[in-house]
Amino acid sequence: MSYDFENELARWLKNSKTVVIAGIGNPIRFDDFVGVKIVQDLQGHISKNVHLIECETVPESFMDEIIELKPSHVLLIDAAIMQLSPGEVRLFDADKVANFPAISTHMLPLRVFCEYITKMSGGKLALLLIEPKKFDFGEGLTAEVEKTAEKIVKVLKKLLP
Repeated sequence: MSYDFENELARWLKNSKTVVIAGIGNPIRFDDFVGVKIVQDLQGHISKNVHLIECETVPESFMDEIIELKPSHVLLIDAAIMQLSPGEVRLFDADKVANFPAISTHMLPLRVFCEYITKMSGGKLALLLIEPKKFDFGEGLTAEVEKTAEKIVKVLKKLLP
């Protein structure tokens, strides 16, 4: 059975009021940039209840900004090696991140980042992770990851408050 991230995301976003979407990634490491690319593609296409943040490689630098927004939901979007096919997507609730100690932002362990944001904002937090094809130096997304990014943008435009 294939994973249906759209239904998972719809369930997670249910009753959302103020949403922060934080795109994480490095613009010079091919598919690692996917989180930021999705945020860029959402600019101008969503309501004022959704706050878009391009975190690039330092999401921890945006913790205060996220907390001040008092979001009901915080969605972090990033590339992550999960041993899936390139472009495959998974949604993880923040409480599941404790089970993945190897997942990290670039400077701060992701578990610590998620715990802090959840505690200080009172909002729900999830990670939308995309399997990359290429992580080495270079610009632009691979075809598989670009196709997934386009689908995620389309789904978020439909689901966001």
